[in-house]
Amino acid sequence: MTVAVADAFRDWLACAVAGTDSRAVRAAAATADDVTVLGTAGHVLDFDDTYGPGLAHLSAAVAPAALALAAQQDAPVGALLDAYAAGVEAMAALTAASHPALYDGGWHPTAVGGVLGAAVAAAALLGADARAAGALALLRAGGLRAAFGSDGKALQVGLAAADGVRAAQLAAAGATVGASAVERGAAGFEEAFGATFASTAESERPSAFDELWIKAYPCCLQTHGAIECAVEAAGRGVTLAGPRLRTVTIVVHPVSRRAAALDDVTDGLAAKFSIPYCTAFALRHGRAPARLEDFAVVDGGVRADARRVRVVTDETLLQSEAVLVHETASGEIEVARVEAALGSPQQPMSGEQLGEKVRALTGARLDGLLDDPARPATDVLAVVLDAAAQAGAGPRGAAAPVPS
Repeated sequence: MTVAVADAFRDWLACAVAGTDSRAVRAAAATADDVTVLGTAGHVLDFDDTYGPGLAHLSAAVAPAALALAAQQDAPVGALLDAYAAGVEAMAALTAASHPALYDGGWHPTAVGGVLGAAVAAAALLGADARAAGALALLRAGGLRAAFGSDGKALQVGLAAADGVRAAQLAAAGATVGASAVERGAAGFEEAFGATFASTAESERPSAFDELWIKAYPCCLQTHGAIECAVEAAGRGVTLAGPRLRTVTIVVHPVSRRAAALDDVTDGLAAKFSIPYCTAFALRHGRAPARLEDFAVVDGGVRADARRVRVVTDETLLQSEAVLVHETASGEIEVARVEAALGSPQQPMSGEQLGEKVRALTGARLDGLLDDPARPATDVLAVVLDAAAQAGAGPRGAAAPVPS
């Protein structure tokens, strides 16, 4: 267990605890097992980590699978984190090799890759063959970008986590499928998804934890550069109000625009995927929308301002990059540029900043929870399930901790 692994898991855990008080999680709790509930809770705020090379949230499906199964197996925190790390690396290898093909094809890489990552994590805890579990999991791979801005985005990740656990259970029980055929054969993963399969052993990238982006703002990662450009511009007096304004233009990479494609939004969940809204918020308030309550509802004034923000794309930019261009009626031009926002591998959060994020989401509930590798994983699961119960999203009586 490394500090980076524990920090990434703690970040996801904080998002899951805070995410329990949501419509999507209550719906999952009424119908599903703990894995689906945990997977939905950890992703619903869109505050969880993102892996740039695969444009996927690596912890979203892997962490809930590892946590629920570790608790069921009476495993300690150390084994939980080892299994989580194995699943994250497997998912990173697949999504990086398949980017941007999955995204361009309309797939949600977090759900597509998450089912495999969850299976690898679960296999580690069950003592099952990881490749067999992963191949069985790919039979259930799916998830659409069309769900972005709705409950469906988080729910399809929760379902992927549960399917990954089930695949590992099947492998542990002796089920098999032709792994080579599923991964790369005719009508297998590569052909069906127009993507490229890669295992952890085949990946030539650094550890996924070295390239993980821990979010500073609870919204789509591809809005973060625009947000920080707007904060910088606001500090120089740029505003969307007044007669001097002509235009505010945000320039981003085409992938960023596809990820955050919503413009005139009417609810807070959709606003998380709106570059114009997030930009307008930062210009109006002079700060980033870093609090959960900033997206609780759509602010009418910000929404009106957002209609004055234009978004264009430039494929020469980095996916993490954004440029704000502000032109006044007199022709004066102000420019702000951000190559990578706070939380990125290029500008990582400090330990203190991560601690502040975790405490803002959970209070003191996670203090010391992961420090002892011998501590039962059941203690960790209990924290999330207690939060869910308090939010009215406790598992229904017939629900099982993991799929059965």
